[in-house]
Amino acid sequence: MTIRPAAIAQPRIRWRIFSMLLAFATCVYFQQRSITVAAERIMPELSLTQMQIGWLQWAFVLSYACLQFPGGIVGQRIGARRALTGMMLLAVAATAVMPLTPWVMSGTVLFVALFASQFLLGVAHAPFMPVCAGVMEAWLPPNRWALAQGLHTFFLQAGAGIATAVLVPLIALLGWQSALFWTALPPLAIIALWYWYGRDTPREHGAVSEQELAELSIEGSASPDSSISLARVGKILASRDILLLTLSYISMNYVFYLLANWCFLYLVQERHFATLEGGVLASLPPFGAALGAGLGGWSTEILRKRFGVRWGYRLIPLIALPMAGALLLGVVYSANAYLAALALTLAYGSIELTEGAYWASTMRIAQADTMAATGVLNTGGNIGGIIGIPIVAYLSGHQAWNAALILGTVAALVAAGAWFGIDASRPMATEDTLAAPPA
Repeated sequence: MTIRPAAIAQPRIRWRIFSMLLAFATCVYFQQRSITVAAERIMPELSLTQMQIGWLQWAFVLSYACLQFPGGIVGQRIGARRALTGMMLLAVAATAVMPLTPWVMSGTVLFVALFASQFLLGVAHAPFMPVCAGVMEAWLPPNRWALAQGLHTFFLQAGAGIATAVLVPLIALLGWQSALFWTALPPLAIIALWYWYGRDTPREHGAVSEQELAELSIEGSASPDSSISLARVGKILASRDILLLTLSYISMNYVFYLLANWCFLYLVQERHFATLEGGVLASLPPFGAALGAGLGGWSTEILRKRFGVRWGYRLIPLIALPMAGALLLGVVYSANAYLAALALTLAYGSIELTEGAYWASTMRIAQADTMAATGVLNTGGNIGGIIGIPIVAYLSGHQAWNAALILGTVAALVAAGAWFGIDASRPMATEDTLAAPPA
């Protein structure tokens, strides 16, 4: 049978662009989790305390949080192609430098250098999520935003799970320095591909067909507005819904950082697993989080179609956040170490069910100012880390793991309560932004 040329489907370039964002996401969380996986070896070899490891993690979160909003604005101004290329090159450099410093430094100077490398990694990663959100807003239709954010978080968490699964045996074989150095280099290939193929908007990409451009125009996608003004920045900061989303994200991210950064040490120190077995079990929560994120994005879009934007985006957080809090209590009161590991996995999965709702709601509200607005959101999220990491480091260092977990339950409930006031169906009313996309 002869196939007519008109019947041959045109490739959708938007999904190729999105696939590169997923590859970057895997690399980013691999880089971020490297130090937490290696901490069990770093502490005795470099004579660092658990509190000092906490300060190294805090250095990352400090710069990561402080530069989210400025990074989103800069990304919106210079475009995603250049922004992602620059930040990922800087991240590779920061990740590779950390394992090299102990060969040339020691004592206080070494700790300062390690602190600086983590701070620099935070600088590099800070604009990542806002810039990626802007790419999704420009390249994907609104009815795919929650799903896209869920899939993006799926690959972030897959990167964290891969980091644990790969680095624990590799560290046992090569030592933590060689393992961290050689695994820092593969992202260079993805960076080169992105710079060659990626573009800021569909209209800038020569391979995008008129049919695909028409689809995106009809479905309401908008290009990031590089001319963002101080007045519009002020409106983002004054938006009631953006403020409530950010406050909720602060509380949610205490739980996120608790589970993302401390599962491995909790299982080894509190539940007394051997290092290799603890490493295998500690890789399960990130994979549970990955599944939760993908399922959450998919479910959020189904609920949006059924109940509309306002309640469709609210329902998953209102159910999943209290569920995560209850599961943390299950970790505290479980006498069986394996059941505790399972509860950690389910709690992390429940927390990540909400990512699609948080990010897609912000995109719906901000539209062409998505990079800047999601920068505000993720600033709040990482304030949760700035607050939480020293608390968990102090409590865990004093064998008070249960107190850290119970605080997580309280934070999850506070995060859920804020969603009663969030309405993603209300876009920011500005005379110079695009009309709201259809529900």
